[in-house]
Amino acid sequence: MKTDTIAAIATAVSNGGISIIRVSGDEALDVVNKIYISKGGQKKLKDYASHTIHFGYIENQGVTVDEVLVSIFRAPNSYTMENVVEINCHGGALVTKKILELCLENGARSADPGEFTKRAFLNGRIDLSQAEAVMDLINAKSEYALMSSVNQLKGSIHEEIVKIREQLILDVAFIEAVLDDPEHYEFGDYQTELKERLIKQVTDLEELLKTADNGKFVREGIQTAIVGKPNAGKSSLLNLLVGTEKAIVTDIEGTTRDIIEESIQIDGVCLNIIDTAGIRNTENVVEKIGVEKAIECINRADLVLYVIDSSRELNENDFSIIEKIKDKKAIILLNKTDLNRVVEQKEVEDMTQKPVFAISAKRNEGLVEVRECIKNMFFQGELNFNDQVYITNVRHKEALADAIISLKQVLQSMEDEMPEDFLSIDLMSAYERLGEIIGESVGEDLINTIFKEFCMGK
Repeated sequence: MKTDTIAAIATAVSNGGISIIRVSGDEALDVVNKIYISKGGQKKLKDYASHTIHFGYIENQGVTVDEVLVSIFRAPNSYTMENVVEINCHGGALVTKKILELCLENGARSADPGEFTKRAFLNGRIDLSQAEAVMDLINAKSEYALMSSVNQLKGSIHEEIVKIREQLILDVAFIEAVLDDPEHYEFGDYQTELKERLIKQVTDLEELLKTADNGKFVREGIQTAIVGKPNAGKSSLLNLLVGTEKAIVTDIEGTTRDIIEESIQIDGVCLNIIDTAGIRNTENVVEKIGVEKAIECINRADLVLYVIDSSRELNENDFSIIEKIKDKKAIILLNKTDLNRVVEQKEVEDMTQKPVFAISAKRNEGLVEVRECIKNMFFQGELNFNDQVYITNVRHKEALADAIISLKQVLQSMEDEMPEDFLSIDLMSAYERLGEIIGESVGEDLINTIFKEFCMGK
């Protein structure tokens, strides 16, 4: 790890109210000291205590660049556990870049993406799951995504994993003692305790793993495709959900030729909605491409909202769509209930075995029940972040699954009366895989890959 002093702009480069340049490392105070002048010109940054803010000026060869507030955080009580200085300047892009350049000219180097958080991890202030939660917090698309990332940042996953790993290493140590000194240690009575513990650990980890699907939807949103025949009201539904005229709506069939994407929130959960071209048999080359894209969206979607014009009889195009969504999570919306209905709700429910709701996108009727149905379909009606830990990271999910397999293998080996060293091998395998989640057994390449996804200055 590089331990030199780094600097970067920690806020978006714009003409906003303020900008922050963050400097971290052993020489952070010295670097900023070379360009900072206190209001009275008397004091230097080294004279100030940690966690204090000071008014002054940034100067370059006697010329004032900006008036600033400088925050000081002395090691180890800082974000990176190193000396950190944050320069709060006016938010102009030019002045912000100029102050960063002065920091670089006076002994700092430009920070790599995510390097401040990487140093916080490598210096032991946070574990890898908490570091990843920082990026999830920045990218949160919904209220629940925000709450989940805050919980992980506070160490919710860390606590669960560390508790199990501590017991696993104790069990490995005892088995190794039995193997090394069988005269003084016996495995017999310990085996019963170990079996009970393993069953409990497998149960706990499986419960954690069950949250991964919901966690994915919390973090990334629910990929939702709006499909149906032309002129069924798909674009009207999109506009209603989004709250703006996102899609063109006309009485002409086939107006939507390409997919339109938008994200909305429903009760704190993000829906990534895709409005697709009307699905029907057509010889029009352009429209046919749109239909193919719509079918691709069905295949990729977590949820399909199938819109039916209830004022028109079902035909072969409807039956084709019904066949395509039979294995998908789908909600069927009988639209245009403000017109004379010829398609009945019970008929479609019997045909599809899917939840069916009568709505009017024109009059904004019937969508409250649809929202509740989505919550029940994906989150069993509610999400509780008070004490529930959610797995939102694919890397964590894979490590958990592998650890469970290893622990089950230990139970099977005990059932088969295999030698104790077999148990030790699989226990250590579970220990290592769980360690990858919190960063205690990961390679440098993985660490670098994770932090490259971060923005500069974080």
